[in-house]
Amino acid sequence: MKKPKLKILEPEKKVGLVIVMTGEGKGKTTSALGIALRAAGYGLRVCIIEFIKGDMYSGELDGIKKLFPYAEIHLMGKGFCGVKGDKYSYQDHRAKAQEALRLAKKKISSRKIDILVLDEINYAVKLKLVDLPQVLELIENKPLRMHLVLTGRGAHREVIKRAHTVTEMKEIKHAFKSRIEPQKGIDY
Repeated sequence: MKKPKLKILEPEKKVGLVIVMTGEGKGKTTSALGIALRAAGYGLRVCIIEFIKGDMYSGELDGIKKLFPYAEIHLMGKGFCGVKGDKYSYQDHRAKAQEALRLAKKKISSRKIDILVLDEINYAVKLKLVDLPQVLELIENKPLRMHLVLTGRGAHREVIKRAHTVTEMKEIKHAFKSRIEPQKGIDY
């Protein structure tokens, strides 16, 4: 039996979207990675910059590497700032977040990528690792057709105001609260 050919719909107005994934629930980074996977399927070039989770292994690292040459990932953070067991100073965290911001600016000005994912940048703003005006400048200076995805809890209202699409992840129930350990391939 012959497979039907799927029609690819092309939008009438092509514009680079600003997409925000925020909220207290699980799935912000996972949604952004889903965008990266879909984009790679179309041959689009994706760059993911992780602002917080830099020193922890997660399966997405090797997963994204398998999407090469369409996707790249940069671990820039020092881990979660100010949590129990954090061995780095606030200044160390801020310095790494500022380095991530410089890389984001470089990727934007290169015009060589189609989608830029700034993972946990909303939370980095909330922690004052990056300043709100710096993020607003990224949004305002992105190329017209480049998509920008910003993830993390506590997205600032000014970021939300400038976004085309905003999704708030809401926790209804979470396995952690039942004392179930994080699961490989699901949580990391």
